[in-house]
Amino acid sequence: MGAGRLYAAVAASGFRRYATYRVATAAGVFTNTVFGLILAYTYIALWDERPGLGGYDQAQAVTYVWIGQGLLSVVAVMGGGFEDEMIERIRTGDIAIDLYRPVDLQAWWLAADAGRAAFQLVGRGVLPMALGGLVFRLALPTDVGTWLAFLVAVLLGVLVSFALRYLVALSAFWFMDGAGVQQLAVLAAIFFSGLTLPLNAFPGALGELARALPWSALMQTPADVLLGERTGSGLLRTYAVQAAWAVALLAVGRLVQSAATRRVVVQGG
Repeated sequence: MGAGRLYAAVAASGFRRYATYRVATAAGVFTNTVFGLILAYTYIALWDERPGLGGYDQAQAVTYVWIGQGLLSVVAVMGGGFEDEMIERIRTGDIAIDLYRPVDLQAWWLAADAGRAAFQLVGRGVLPMALGGLVFRLALPTDVGTWLAFLVAVLLGVLVSFALRYLVALSAFWFMDGAGVQQLAVLAAIFFSGLTLPLNAFPGALGELARALPWSALMQTPADVLLGERTGSGLLRTYAVQAAWAVALLAVGRLVQSAATRRVVVQGG
């Protein structure tokens, strides 16, 4: 089996694996919908007081809420993907077996995470947004091109998310218990992805910093694409920034992986 077919099979396996958790998926849809309702009414009150906050009208702000709820699990803002299993394998020493396999460790986990993200997009991404559309007037595009542009931004966001979480998982080679690093990473992702409040609404230098950090690629950027805030050359620049973060973080991941591999060899003899 060629490398491409192997990783495609790993991705398909990841999709099927998450598809078996039907009760967890239903619970996740319910949770996303309830949280979305709470956040949407909070946004309505906030935008009543501050019309045009962040450059959005109220309909766009409410739509942003439901885009976020749809993407929450796709880009794994709160974790819960491959990193838990990888950290456990590092802790138990089973990662040594993975390193001896004739496959690339980073590519293997990336393929598995791509399968997870694909299922979450279908299983937990579409329904919360559809339910939100039944309650609120959403400012969603009607042209196919914008939806396709949005999917490209989501794909790049998944790559950035994986690269960040891969670094978190690799930290377990040094800390053994990656729980602390995971918690810090989740807090950073919640704040800087735009999950609780659009980064466009952050004031001054804080807003500029938040939009420049890689977490903005997870949620803020895809949302802006779907809301029509990034078009033409601006859309291409948006993709370029997302892709640059993905490439840079994946490259750092390979460097850290190389250092971790040497550590395993030294410890294991």
